[in-house]
Amino acid sequence: MSARPEDAGLEQAPKVSPDQFGGFVSKEAQELFESRYWTKSYPPRVPIDTPPLRYASLLEMVQASLKKYANNVAFVSAGTEFTYRQVDELSDQFAGYLHSIGIKAGDVVAIMMPNAVQFPVCFVGAMKLGCTLTNVNPLYTVRELNHQLKDSGAQTIVVFENFAKTLQDALEGTQVKQIVITQLGDLFGGLKGPLVNFVMRKVKKMVPEYSLPGAINIKAALAKGKGVNFPKPAPKLDDVALLQYTGGTTGVSKGAMLTQRNLLSNLEQGLAWMSEAIGTEPITVVTMLPLYHIYALAVNCMLFMTFGARNILVANPRDVGMVMKVLRKEKFHVITAVNTLFNAFLNNEEFVKRDFSDMKFALSGGMALQQPIAERWYQVTGCAISEGFGMTETSPVVSVPPLHGSERPPFAGNVGLPIVGTDVRLRRDDGLWGGINEPGEICVKGPQVMLGYLNRPEETAKTIDKDGWLATGDIGVMDENGFLKIVDRKKDMIIVSGFNVFPNEIEDVVAQHPGVLECGVVGVPDPVSGEKVKLVVVKKDPALTKDDLIAHCRKNLTGYKIPSFVEFRSDLPKTPVGKILRRELRDKPKE
Repeated sequence: MSARPEDAGLEQAPKVSPDQFGGFVSKEAQELFESRYWTKSYPPRVPIDTPPLRYASLLEMVQASLKKYANNVAFVSAGTEFTYRQVDELSDQFAGYLHSIGIKAGDVVAIMMPNAVQFPVCFVGAMKLGCTLTNVNPLYTVRELNHQLKDSGAQTIVVFENFAKTLQDALEGTQVKQIVITQLGDLFGGLKGPLVNFVMRKVKKMVPEYSLPGAINIKAALAKGKGVNFPKPAPKLDDVALLQYTGGTTGVSKGAMLTQRNLLSNLEQGLAWMSEAIGTEPITVVTMLPLYHIYALAVNCMLFMTFGARNILVANPRDVGMVMKVLRKEKFHVITAVNTLFNAFLNNEEFVKRDFSDMKFALSGGMALQQPIAERWYQVTGCAISEGFGMTETSPVVSVPPLHGSERPPFAGNVGLPIVGTDVRLRRDDGLWGGINEPGEICVKGPQVMLGYLNRPEETAKTIDKDGWLATGDIGVMDENGFLKIVDRKKDMIIVSGFNVFPNEIEDVVAQHPGVLECGVVGVPDPVSGEKVKLVVVKKDPALTKDDLIAHCRKNLTGYKIPSFVEFRSDLPKTPVGKILRRELRDKPKE
């Protein structure tokens, strides 16, 4: 989600209750926003409202693509191609395996792996049995993984072998009974698969020792499920299809309940927006964002499947040299990434010398797109980056720039127009709705807004009001043509290379260190990652060092959450009632 790091001055904003939502500054503003005036800026032939749902479930939509494009290449994983027919057959086998071990519709299946063909195979296979999916960041620590598994109630997990040791240590207190282990080369066949796995284990030594008695390798699981008849599910539109974990507006990781209707609606909205820009010719998409992230899953995987796209899965986009080997002979039409990845590729000599004549568009999300990077990308490729806005709780797309019908500038400085069938309003600090060019908290209403947070009705009520408006926590303005711009952030969330980091979570971990009296966490601007984490600590133990704290954080937090800066102070700035003033932690202490 794109946002800006500064939130100075927002600590003193008055509290607004859900009952105060809905009032407009003027009758003219009310009529304007109710008319969805931004639709006047829509590209030609894009509808104003969400098109009727063509499918009764995500599964029905995916199966239609698997059949229609059976002979097309669906995914390219480490250079090996898999057709839609192969994905269909392999996912049938996975569904058969799940059924054979007693998994049924509604049970939660977790998937913990980077971008590899096993991801869509297992995701679609679980869908074919009617399971609820939950995606797990494979870089999670034991603490983070244990929380999600317990909270989601997952009974089955598919885990990439590199992270099996983390799973081993995180199982206590969970409901996990079935574990499927996979490694990158498992589905490649021939000599390539065993060779890739050997290199991963023995040469690169990327697989820590682990012990998971009763776990089954994915090849054995698929063999066990081959030919097994399983009951066909009949999910309802309001059934939860996906538990996608996010910090929401606080630091406690929560499962956003995304229903069949939420996800299908956002896919229809996306199809209406980009169909003409994509055209009818076969396209190749480069997926560098992880499929466990809602954006890559919904857009790169599911939406582009409806076009029969050829999807190049990049397991580790930070290894630019390896990515160049993968893309060396490829001509791609669409690429999705975050600001830091676009920057990394622009600094690679081989990449900038490529032929970009086939490119249709590039999509950016997850963090703010920086103007120098956007302008250089345009100079190198001749194709502007289109920066959109969304969040897990909106399945995920809220706004996106026009992808056809007008000349796109190298850098627009905004996150586009509300996507079809979506209402956006800006709520001022006094609880009233703002007008054109008037800043306020971006609030969203539409069929893609989540059902709520799993088992957390109070948190849901804080985020979605009684009229269905979801408060995003980002401050924006909408201009006279309906283009939305992010200008500030109300909540304290930090965005590091597109990943959401919540200060409360880090503070909770740091506070557990016996040498810490109190602490505060903020984000500080960084030219590469957008923001970095800054930790300010008051010592209880005078001998406490920065290295002590970093080591403690590494045991309990994913890498991108670990503080880049640690500062010790004698006390922390607070409000009269004792609340830490995070905005003052960004500055150096006064002498």
